[in-house]
Parts: sequence; structure tokens; C-alpha cells
Amino acid sequence: MGLSLDYVVELILEKGLVSKLAVSVAKESVRKEKGYGEDNDNLLNVLIKNGAITTQEIYRLLSDEYTLSLIDLSEWETSAEDLRLINHRVAVINCVFPLRLDGRTLKLAISDPLDVESLDSLSYFLNLSVEPQLAPKHNILEAIERHYKVFANEPDWESGIARSDDGKAEENRRVEIRSGRSYELINEETPIVQYVEWLIGDAIKKRASDIHLEPLEKRFRVRYRIDGELAEVENPPQYLQHSIISRLKIMADISIAEKRVPQDGRIQFKSGEKKINLRVSTIPSIYGESIVMRILDQEGLLRGLSELGLFSDDEVVLEKLINLPDGLILLTGPTGSGKTTTLYSSLHTLNESDRKIITIEDPVEYQLRGINQVQVSDQVGLSFASALRSILRQAPDIIMIGEIRDLETAEIVINASLTGHMVFSTLHTADAPSAISRLMDIGIKPYLISASLRGVLAQRLIRLNCENCNENYLPSDLELSTIGIKKEAFLSGYLKKGSGCSHCHGSGYFGRSGIFEIFEVDENIQQLIYEHVSLVDLRQKALACGMRTMRDDGLRKIEAGITTIEEVLSATVVSDT
Repeated sequence: MGLSLDYVVELILEKGLVSKLAVSVAKESVRKEKGYGEDNDNLLNVLIKNGAITTQEIYRLLSDEYTLSLIDLSEWETSAEDLRLINHRVAVINCVFPLRLDGRTLKLAISDPLDVESLDSLSYFLNLSVEPQLAPKHNILEAIERHYKVFANEPDWESGIARSDDGKAEENRRVEIRSGRSYELINEETPIVQYVEWLIGDAIKKRASDIHLEPLEKRFRVRYRIDGELAEVENPPQYLQHSIISRLKIMADISIAEKRVPQDGRIQFKSGEKKINLRVSTIPSIYGESIVMRILDQEGLLRGLSELGLFSDDEVVLEKLINLPDGLILLTGPTGSGKTTTLYSSLHTLNESDRKIITIEDPVEYQLRGINQVQVSDQVGLSFASALRSILRQAPDIIMIGEIRDLETAEIVINASLTGHMVFSTLHTADAPSAISRLMDIGIKPYLISASLRGVLAQRLIRLNCENCNENYLPSDLELSTIGIKKEAFLSGYLKKGSGCSHCHGSGYFGRSGIFEIFEVDENIQQLIYEHVSLVDLRQKALACGMRTMRDDGLRKIEAGITTIEEVLSATVVSDT
């Protein structure tokens, strides 16, 4: 067969082109011949030899799977000018055959649709777009020998000619593209490898939290999420889409053959002296696989409480809550609101040698030194609830549960907090008091909530004014009335916003911080929870006891010149006031 693709056997089985019995018989033949294991290359050859499948059927399947044209080279004629683009040795080593140069695009016969490295290198060194078409390996090698032999005796045949953008001939930078997996004449990485390395490095340099690679109908879009906002960057050529995605999947150690179901993986990337982890998620779309990479910068995560954006009075309250000997503290907010950062910062503050801290997470995004972290795995039956039962026997002082998802987990969390443990966890609710009604909805009795809950911190993330271009501006009466600021509340009458500069890439914002709502559960609140009062009454009592809403916290940050009215309006709702 000669086609070195390990997944082909699984593919032909899945499509029903051969029976499991035929594969079993072929495997037994391979074992007898080689005396060990399985060799998929030999296995394919045996299947073909046994008449279970033909080479043409395999290539037709690959053609459909990768949407490549299947070409018959037996009567194909290529001009000497087109053959000159790729010398004989490079064509044989990479098993490619130049079909026709059409403008700036070289139509190229290939035998391996996953050998993206060779295609990318050829495209780079020829300075041409490459349009691959599929043909069996033996047909390509026959075509190479038949055509190149005709011109072998011509003067300067092996000089190699490429074409420049202006159409003039220039000396071709001939290289050995690939020999097995080693590069003979160059030590540089292939262009795709270089591009992927540059892309990740550029995103880190620009402080992106996510990299989005999205196949669209007529382009391959790349966007960074910077300070919570998506920004499109220069897109690579669409014909490199499959190559880039395959490279990232290889780096993330996930299957490059599987394109029909979502997959998750991880990449460890070195940026200067820092090691950055990336969480990779793929999902199939109608134009190809979409990839999102979450950049996990551990150094940026381990902040002190003062670096979260809390005002000093709120910092004192939060520090008091997390240092209580036992009880339950909840963090609430939607996905992407910074709950994980606040949780980890709290644990980082509490991480002393005389305390044992255990976390249960799904997934473990950051590794914390000195803290025991447990990864939830549904595949082996290790859920939040089962892991929590086990870690209680490990005698921890502090427990962090990534999220309370169901009644079973909630009950164990409550019981742990009532038996001398400090427990941190998260819920998805709009504000802090709503956490209590959410626990009741899950099925927790009011008296248990009243006895265990010590406090709830709700938060959102807002962008900060760029310090480099932050300047005074006079807000309109409409702006002030919309957010609820009174002119007489600040003497100068001016607020601040960034005008846009090279430092913030013209946005006027640089970095993000939290706005917070801290709900302390004191004796008065405990009594109301026990009596199962309505959420409205509970909220009114909390406000009467001095709780500031996220909108209130945002107003203080506007008046301090930290952020803008637009940011606070986008992160909070009127009912917060």
C-alpha cells in the first residue's frame, strides 16, 4: 500500500468498506509474518492482497473524507516548464507530482492528505499557492519516473526554476523538503510550524486570553480576545486552514483524523522564560473545525486580594470572610467573570504551611504549588460528589469545589462546612443574594443554608482606562443620569477615559479588573434565610445592612477615574441599584 496513515484501517471499518472478520484475518497474517504487534501499513497491504478492498477504494474514501479531487495520472501530461518547479529528488522524497501552474496556484498530486508539512514547505519555497489533488502513491511515482526521464538529459535540468511575483524567473531555493521526519539541508522549522509559534507568541504578547480560529465560507478568521473583547487579526490564507488546524491538534495531543466530534487537549508553550499552558477546544462546523485556545497564565492568576480591584474597605471584608475557621463562601457570576482568579487568589492568600488545602476542579486549569488538586473525570466515575466524599477523609482544613452543580454535591459541601471545614465554591447566579434562592432550588433546606453560609461574593469584569492616554472629559447630562451619578457628587465635573494610543492599540482601555458585591451573612440575614423570606426582602435587608451592589462599586470606580460609564453599564443592570 505505502500509505502511512494509522487511522485508515479505522476509517474503512467505520464506513463499512471491509468487515471486522476480514480485518481480524489480516491482523493474524501480519502477526505471523512480523511476530509482534500490529503494523497498519502491512495490514492495509494484506487487506488489498486478500481482495477485501482495493487501493482505488481507499483513495476514493480519503478523497471524500478530505474533499480532495481524485486524479488519474496514467495519461496525464505535464509541461517541462511546470516540471522545473520541483526537482526530481524532492518530488520522489515527498511523493508529489506537479500537474499544472495556473496563475499563482500550482496544482499538485499528493498521496498523503495529512502530510501538510511538505505542502507548506513547497508553497513557501516556491512562493506559490498549492492546490493538492489526490492520487495513489505508486501512480505518482510512476508519473515522476515517466515524465522526469524525458528531460533528464537536458542542460541545467536540475537547476530548478521558480516564479517571482512579477512573473520573472528567479533561482529556486532548492531544499530537501522532507526525508522521513528529518530535514537534510535546512534546520529551520516549516512555515506552518513557524506561523503557529508566532500566532501563540503574538497573542501572549498582546495579553489575549483566548485565540479563536474560525473557518468561514471564504476565509479562515483568526481573532484574539483581549480585555474581554474580540479583535480580528491578520488572517492566514484559507488554503492553509487544514494545515494550521492539524498542527495545533498535533501539539495538543488530540486526534487529527477525528473531525466529526468535539475534542479537548492541552499545549505547553514557552514564551521567553515563562511556561504558558493553553487549553485547546475543537468543534466541527460546516466549513471545517473551529478551534479556541484559552491562554492560562499562572503568574497572572496568583494575585493578592489587593490586585483584584477591590477597594480597601471591601478588601478588609473579604479578608475577614476567607479567614473564618469554617463555613461556606460562594462566588457567583457568569462564565468569564473572573471567579476562578478570585478563588485562586483567596487560596494563594491562605496557603500557609500549617493549612492543608485540597481542590476539586473540572478541569484543573492552573497548578498551585503546595495545594492538593484533584481533577474530576466522568470517564472513571470521579465526579465532584464522589471526589468530595474521599477528600474529607484526607483531613483538609480548606476545600475548594470548582462548582456546585447538583443536590448531591451541594449536600456534601454543606455538611463539610458544618463539620469544621472552610469550603469555597461557585454558583451561576446574577447577584450575591440570588445564591441563597439557587441553593434552595437545588434542594438544600433553609436552616442548613442559614447555619453554613458565611458570605457570597458576586462579580463582573470591566475594562480599565489606559493609564498612558487617560484624560479628563466632561460627561453629558444624559450619560450621568443613565448611570445615576449626580453632578454635585464630584467637584471638578470631569470624569476620565482613554483617548486611544499605541499602548492600548487605540481602544482607550488596558487591562481588566473586577466590580464586586459582597453579601455578608450575619445574624439578621441568617434569621431571614431560616424564615425562608423572599429574595426581594432578603436583598433589601442586605442593602439596609450596608451591602453595596456591583453597580455601586462600578460608580465608585467611574468617579475614581478607573473606568468609564459605558463599561459599568455593559456589566451591570438597572436592578442592581
